Amino acid sequence: MASLPSVIHPVGAYTLYGLVWQSDYAIALDAYQGHLLKIDPLTEGASILNVYNSKLFTDGTGIAITGETLWLALGNTIYYCSMDDFDLQPFIQLPEEIHGIAVSEGAVYASSKQVNKIFVFGRATRGLIRVIDAPGISEEALTFHNGDLWVCDRLEETVYCLDSKTGEVKFRALTPFANPTGLSFYEDALYVVYTGDENYIRDNPNDPIPLSVAIRDRTFIHRLHIIRHHAKPSYTLSNGYLVEMIYLEETACTEPQDLHNLNWRIALPDHTDRQKVISIEAIGMPFVEDTINGQKIAAFKIGELRAEEARMFGWKATLELRGIKYEINFDEVDNVPPLSSELQAEYLIDDDGLGMDIPAIKDAAREAVGSEQNILKKMLMIREYVYDKLEYRMIPYISAPDEVIARGTASCGEYVGLLLALARLNGIACRTVGRYKCPPVADQQNIPLAQYYNHVWIEFYIPSIGWLPMESNPDDTGDRPYPTRWFMGLPWYHVEIGKGVTFETIRPQPFSIGELALNHVRFKILRELDSDS
Repeated sequence: MASLPSVIHPVGAYTLYGLVWQSDYAIALDAYQGHLLKIDPLTEGASILNVYNSKLFTDGTGIAITGETLWLALGNTIYYCSMDDFDLQPFIQLPEEIHGIAVSEGAVYASSKQVNKIFVFGRATRGLIRVIDAPGISEEALTFHNGDLWVCDRLEETVYCLDSKTGEVKFRALTPFANPTGLSFYEDALYVVYTGDENYIRDNPNDPIPLSVAIRDRTFIHRLHIIRHHAKPSYTLSNGYLVEMIYLEETACTEPQDLHNLNWRIALPDHTDRQKVISIEAIGMPFVEDTINGQKIAAFKIGELRAEEARMFGWKATLELRGIKYEINFDEVDNVPPLSSELQAEYLIDDDGLGMDIPAIKDAAREAVGSEQNILKKMLMIREYVYDKLEYRMIPYISAPDEVIARGTASCGEYVGLLLALARLNGIACRTVGRYKCPPVADQQNIPLAQYYNHVWIEFYIPSIGWLPMESNPDDTGDRPYPTRWFMGLPWYHVEIGKGVTFETIRPQPFSIGELALNHVRFKILRELDSDS
């Protein structure tokens, strides 16, 4: 295969929808201008193919090409035209708006978010052949490759490989960027189009306050790497990045006084299916590596810390981070073995003020799952129940789950507390995971990136399968159906640190950590990983 760049930013493009590769160039629709763009991936220059009737293509949402025929999804109509004159002719009209289109030798596939379906029509007869359930919940773009139907869902941030006849999901992969709006294969390399908005600092010298936050279009084409692992549990990895993370504590006592025999412990990043620890080194002062429940801890034996004494200490880790999505069907876990007594003793108890003995929480645990017995369905129902009850708010403290559910708003840590309580009361072992997210700006490489807030999510355990990740609150979009992108999945920018253990502790504890120090968290995205690294 000819060498093409991993990312392409077409010059002059505003909002790209749909993608088709033709020889060594790409064709995409700029829905804002109606321009059908022929894009050179090496120079990123583009030319307009439909120069005389581009306005007719405005607001199109998908394209496909078969031979010399172009197919267009626009509103609730599928059009086709010759690549010579681009004179649009209606193929079929639906009651629902159409978002994506793919065309095979004998059929035309059209996706509609309004009914969450993919309709299949005969090319010759224009009659409806069958209807397939859409794999996601939002606008979906389509393409064909090697007999399979490939779908990308904008809100789910996921690419699905489907059996084109049955609609069965063979596997799925998370996209490294938000808002995918098209996909196509160049030989066997899958490229995805992304279209959205980005904030930037606008400099207007005529304004009394010249600097302000403004919004502009952001659209580009990026190669999606997919690495499948078939061992149980099966999972799919997608694009990864080599990332440097620094966690540093700076002593800053509000009321300085001498401290004696001070031992400061900070959890270290874990080695997981999606996260590989390349190196860890001490910053400021050395540490001794310890292990608690299989989790590595950096122990800084500070000893005497005098009043007004200034110290900085921490660690720097170099990590390979990838997106991951596990593939487990409900019927795979219909009859799982019972949870071991060791896991019951550790992960079915109230060990963090979860209020599991409070009647309101017990009632919520029963209401959430009803009579369901399948462990995976129960976990999904608990998640949806919590999302129905809560709305995300940044809160600087953690309240008990019964207070949280009564209040109706919660931070990520409070989502986690309620999820833990309801899952454990239903016999599902689960634990807290965190601790930080790299700013998700994969194209801003080799520059310092600050992350002010920490973040926590959970893992739940299925006997015979193992631990599976689940985000705390980001999938709570406000209304059902909720996306499942981060149910049994994580994006590339999560850093897994300290599973089931406290992230940071001090001994002895005359003060809280916040009274003794300020933390500094910095990331640097070094490069994108190769597909086989």
